[in-house]
Amino acid sequence: MKFLVLHGPNLNLFGRREPHIYGTTTLAEINEKLLQLASELGAELEILQSNHEGSLVDKLHEHIDEVQGALLNPAGLTQHGVSLHDAIKAMPFPVLEIHMSNIGAREPWRHHSIISPAVKATIQGLGWRSYTAGLRALAEIAHEQRGTA
Repeated sequence: MKFLVLHGPNLNLFGRREPHIYGTTTLAEINEKLLQLASELGAELEILQSNHEGSLVDKLHEHIDEVQGALLNPAGLTQHGVSLHDAIKAMPFPVLEIHMSNIGAREPWRHHSIISPAVKATIQGLGWRSYTAGLRALAEIAHEQRGTA
């Protein structure tokens, strides 16, 4: 099993950026938690953080035939990432939208996600646990698709 983990713009600042919203856990710590969980689940991860939408789209394209799913925190692309939305719709594997905060409980302009209609599901509001919950769900989905659930 292999999965992508894609972190969008400004998420490299986790731990420093608005800790009252995102907490103090850094992106490196989130990635370490994901790698540890992936090892327990028998999965490999390809992880990318980029401040550029095209880099995230390119990573999806690059792994279109190599992974069984992806976790995506689109961050600031949530409301405007048309190219990212279109790339997700072209993928043959499930993509889960991840948010550390509950976007519905934040500023009104954050409530709408252009990404949500293209993904299998959205996990949000659990802090860094949104990522680990997503990874567990992807592993279960991959097992079910292989008939090993």
